Amino acid sequence: MIERGDLDDNRKSLFGICPFVTASQLLQGKWALLIMYYLADGPVRFNQLRRDVDVAQGTLSKQLKALENAGIIARKLYDETPLRVEYELTPIGEAFIPVLHSIEAWGDNYLSFINSEDGSEFADYFNSLKE
Repeated sequence: MIERGDLDDNRKSLFGICPFVTASQLLQGKWALLIMYYLADGPVRFNQLRRDVDVAQGTLSKQLKALENAGIIARKLYDETPLRVEYELTPIGEAFIPVLHSIEAWGDNYLSFINSEDGSEFADYFNSLKE
């Protein structure tokens, strides 16, 4: 087992060894989790994904390529006119769907907390992240 202090020593050398470092490196893109969320229900065309995620085309392309290179999503190109491209989760990407649901549940709990009296002291920081 990897000790907590070891994570700070050399994260790159722990990639592929430590599951936390490996997962955080593979999913480090700002939009990775949201893209996976939208793909969880099945294949989605590029333009629909761009509308859903509401991100620039180049940014989305870069994030999709990173997830594809990691084996988390698959890109399917149809030989049609106009050209059609769809993205979907691979089996290892589909295995992450329960984690997405857990993140969603935690996020809902956090939003409730931040809007409660108990979390009010953290509201300024939370709101600064939205800007």
